[in-house]
Amino acid sequence: MMLTLLGTGDAIGTPKIGCDCETCSQAVASGESRLRTSLLLEVGGRHILIDSSPDLRQQLLRCCSPHIDAVVWTHGHYDHFIGYGEFYRVQEMPPAYAPPPVAEYCMQHLHFLPLTPHPVEPYVPFDLFGVTCTFFVVNHPPVYTCGIRMEHDGVVIAYTSDTRKDIPEKSFDLLCGADLLLVDGIAPESYTIHKHMNYADAVELAESAGARDYRIVHMSHLVPFGMPNAGHDMECFRW
Repeated sequence: MMLTLLGTGDAIGTPKIGCDCETCSQAVASGESRLRTSLLLEVGGRHILIDSSPDLRQQLLRCCSPHIDAVVWTHGHYDHFIGYGEFYRVQEMPPAYAPPPVAEYCMQHLHFLPLTPHPVEPYVPFDLFGVTCTFFVVNHPPVYTCGIRMEHDGVVIAYTSDTRKDIPEKSFDLLCGADLLLVDGIAPESYTIHKHMNYADAVELAESAGARDYRIVHMSHLVPFGMPNAGHDMECFRW
């Protein structure tokens, strides 16, 4: 099993258009970037895409154009689902799995595509190619949002998606002891953002959950490159 971080940026991405801050200037000079957050899980020759970002075309080209067998959506913000349209005339549109309110919302916006939605209730495990997947509710007001836990051959990967630190207890329980935990940390610890965690919040959540390893994702240009446990685009994990 292999997981690739296709992107680790927030809705704006890094570098931010028109920004000359230190992080964005460094990104322009070096060619480094943070595309919008999206994950690719490969297991048994199958590919599961977690969130289809607006940068999906570039992300899949970087990964040598894998065929995507299923898509998972965590919530209905454009930077997490709108890239699904990139499959048009590229491959058969993959089935999309999402909590019912998320599936309904995304379908309204993608009604022009031959999309097969598969609504799945939170906390009800479902199987994707031998991977046991479970959506869990997080706290990203005002948008209904879920994270996802994925388990295969005893290895657990959990992704909080966009959230504040105060998630439901039974959701937190699904993060505990994960082999790899991916956590939303959009800004430095000096910032307070009502619908996201800052970097310190994300580290605290990961450490309190006892994750064996963790990476911060969904980072804005305010977060410098090279922070401890910060994920980076095209970082791979193998089990």
